[in-house]
Amino acid sequence: MQHKPQEKPRIGVYICHCGTNIAGTVDVEEVARWAGELEGVVVARDYKFMCSSLGQDLIENDIKEKKLNRIVVAACSPLMHEKTFRGACQKAGLNPYFFEMANIREHDAWATDDKTAATFKAKALVEGAVNRVKFHMPLEPIPVDINPNTLVVGGGIAGITAALELANAGYHVYLVERSPSIGGHMAQLDKTFPTLDCSACILTPKMVDVGQHENITLLAYSEVEAVEGYLGNFTITVRKKARHVNEDLCTGCGICIEKCPRKVIDTEFEAGLGYRKVIYRPFPQAVPKYPVIDTENCTFFQRGKCRACQIFCPTKAIDFDQEDELITFQVGNIIIATGYDLFDARRIPQYGYGRLANVFTSLEFERMVNAAGPTGGRIVLRDGVTEPRSVAIIHCVGSRDKNYHEYCSKICCMYSLKFAHLVRERLPDAEVYNFYIDIRAPGKGYEEFYHRVLHEGAHLIRGRVAEVTDAAREPGEEGKLIVQVEDTLIGKQRRIPVDMVILSAGIEARKDSKEVAQLFKMGCDFDGFFVERHPKLDPVATMTEGVFIAGCAQGPKDIPDTVAQGAAAAARVAGLIHQGTVLMEPVRAYIHEDLCSGCRICNNLCPYNAIVFHEDRQKSEVITALCQGCGTCVAACPSGVISGAHFTNDQIFAQIEGVLWDVRAKATAPS
Repeated sequence: MQHKPQEKPRIGVYICHCGTNIAGTVDVEEVARWAGELEGVVVARDYKFMCSSLGQDLIENDIKEKKLNRIVVAACSPLMHEKTFRGACQKAGLNPYFFEMANIREHDAWATDDKTAATFKAKALVEGAVNRVKFHMPLEPIPVDINPNTLVVGGGIAGITAALELANAGYHVYLVERSPSIGGHMAQLDKTFPTLDCSACILTPKMVDVGQHENITLLAYSEVEAVEGYLGNFTITVRKKARHVNEDLCTGCGICIEKCPRKVIDTEFEAGLGYRKVIYRPFPQAVPKYPVIDTENCTFFQRGKCRACQIFCPTKAIDFDQEDELITFQVGNIIIATGYDLFDARRIPQYGYGRLANVFTSLEFERMVNAAGPTGGRIVLRDGVTEPRSVAIIHCVGSRDKNYHEYCSKICCMYSLKFAHLVRERLPDAEVYNFYIDIRAPGKGYEEFYHRVLHEGAHLIRGRVAEVTDAAREPGEEGKLIVQVEDTLIGKQRRIPVDMVILSAGIEARKDSKEVAQLFKMGCDFDGFFVERHPKLDPVATMTEGVFIAGCAQGPKDIPDTVAQGAAAAARVAGLIHQGTVLMEPVRAYIHEDLCSGCRICNNLCPYNAIVFHEDRQKSEVITALCQGCGTCVAACPSGVISGAHFTNDQIFAQIEGVLWDVRAKATAPS
């Protein structure tokens, strides 16, 4: 049974035109007129743009002049402007939680072209909101102190940028990277488009700054194992994996690497094109400078023999008995910058990667043209000697393809054009073919770079490649790779023989992104990228307060966009730290302890681990600061003893009854 409101409601209802977004389908004047006749409504108005300063002034003035104690705005999504209208109520001296918003744009006007039906539904949504707001209770935000320390997860260019921005502002940062060195994918690149500046030259100074900064604790070769707490007060547990090198004794001299007798294929940094020692640094400029022992391939760990690195180490830093270390610390905010994986080209068998020797991935080619790479910067075939006289570059491998990833990876067109330039630069007599669907060059200087590559003599062929084979059918094709493609600009099928094929693989989410999202209580989209609070207005925050995202963890980006988002995430965190204390949304769950049966169903279902069970009392309790107000426990409680603030039974039932006006009205309408 519903309870009656504590005071006589004096409600103001405001219907927004939203330009023609709502008014083009909904008869807003009729809805406003009709709303004015509802019980408890003192004033009902329609206005072009309620979110404008004039629209907000309208609400403020009516609250003061007409003594309104409840406000309903029928407009767009609450995600867009609920905070705006709550602020208008607060300015007028009304508790902001005496406000209710009805979404008649996304849920109504944008869902149909039937103006009669849209107007009927708008009335139903408005009556539901009016009925509901009568039962609203005054709520007060929850004050939370912000720990000034920040956790940054991921040591690529996004994480490096975020860490340095915060550290330079005077705040302490814990930077956790799972690889032995920071740098991410950018450390593997040769040159960066469109300026063609050396990737290592612009990245290495930032890496050194991170390693030497007094406000940064660098935890490389480490992974976050547990995250507990809430905005301002997170407790982080990190597993620092054993390098089997004592960092306090190691000087980074490299003698251990030099003396190690065993080499293995470097499938990580060199993409399988080169070799590394079993004790190694990923690359010469690695930060931190300490090597790590690959225990899976180390002779000592496999057979108990060798110890060459330990014998020749001048500082006795090699420690075969070293074990993983668990480190726990507190932070106030978290920035997730875990980066991306490249699409595995083996998933498209018709392109021949892994089957045809001279089909290379984009990352393999990056390492090949790098002066510090396995070939010393020489472009050669798999035999390590022969230089190609013709090269095919296939765009959009794994991207813009409904069979794999429908989205555009944003970087493939530009780095494919960069490859064309590098081939022409290193091998001036070579023919270069770029096979593309569309050229997408929207960044600063990108279109100019595209025209530069055209003028350098690269052949651009518009069409998706059907297959790459080694089946020679015509004279001159012997020993060649044959690219079969439809040239859509001339409307013909073409067979183009080349010596080398480069597959421009797209960006995809990290393989463990769903596990990471669960660890940090975030959301993932269907492609595995982390979900932002709003794709346009808030692309760095997540739905979990205090957790932010940056770089390709959120979606495909090039380096400039990644750097910008890393800095943006750092700015958001710095703003929270500067406030010292922030006010959290008071929409939280509450357990009526005297009625709780102690069944623990809510404990197991809470996605935020916000409910604890007291063994002594056999009762459960919600930790208010941890609760995110999702309502899972409220819906699941078999005894019905959990209440959700701002979503009480009275409020929900009243809203349902109001929404059913649409059904009642249609049932009684003349046929």
